[in-house]
Amino acid sequence: MRPVPSELAARLTRVRERISGAAARAGRRPEQITLVGVSKRQPAEAVAALVAAGLSHCGENFVQEASEKISLVSAQLPVGVSPPRWHFVGRLQRNKAKRAVQLFDVIEAVDRVELAEVLASHAADAGRVLDVLLQVNLSAEPQKGGVEPERIAELALAVTRLPALRLVGLMTVPAANEQPERARPVFARLRELRDGLCRSRPGLTLPELSMGMSADFEIGIEEGATIVRVGSALFGARGGKT
Repeated sequence: MRPVPSELAARLTRVRERISGAAARAGRRPEQITLVGVSKRQPAEAVAALVAAGLSHCGENFVQEASEKISLVSAQLPVGVSPPRWHFVGRLQRNKAKRAVQLFDVIEAVDRVELAEVLASHAADAGRVLDVLLQVNLSAEPQKGGVEPERIAELALAVTRLPALRLVGLMTVPAANEQPERARPVFARLRELRDGLCRSRPGLTLPELSMGMSADFEIGIEEGATIVRVGSALFGARGGKT
């Protein structure tokens, strides 16, 4: 079924209203939260319709899919509408790092020194400084990417020594659960890890906390999220929830 731009715009409005409500409950301003529309397995025309409606950040989980989609989205935007800022939010393999640097503005999935070094090398070759977040595995799920919490200080130090990378924050994906409230301690823990890192490293600032998806982004905002990654609440389910 072809996406209906008016329906997509209405979903975007509803998600923004939920963001505003969560921000108000936390004593925050909604403009402090970046909404990333996660568009995996969604058609380029749906992404372009949401960007035309005002979505300014989009996320993809797979480099190959993004290689095909990003240019299609740009080509379908109305005249005068700027392309979105693209975030990579999946598990990144080292052999896809070069293409990821070419495609994305932000990599939210750095979880090991070897990956950081490869990204930094390709970013340096491209003459750019790449924004990155460290993905932290707080649910101890082996199938998920993410550095173990006890190794985050070591990884952060290594990344800050790579001049082609700009470390801007932390990201996590909690264990799937039908009760979103159960994600709250995970989000609180990520915030505590970020604060501890900054206290232990004078001069280190990590302004971004990427935590919260369609089912639990409001809880993420209440716990300090500055980035929420929302898929199905914007696009509708397609090939599984995001």
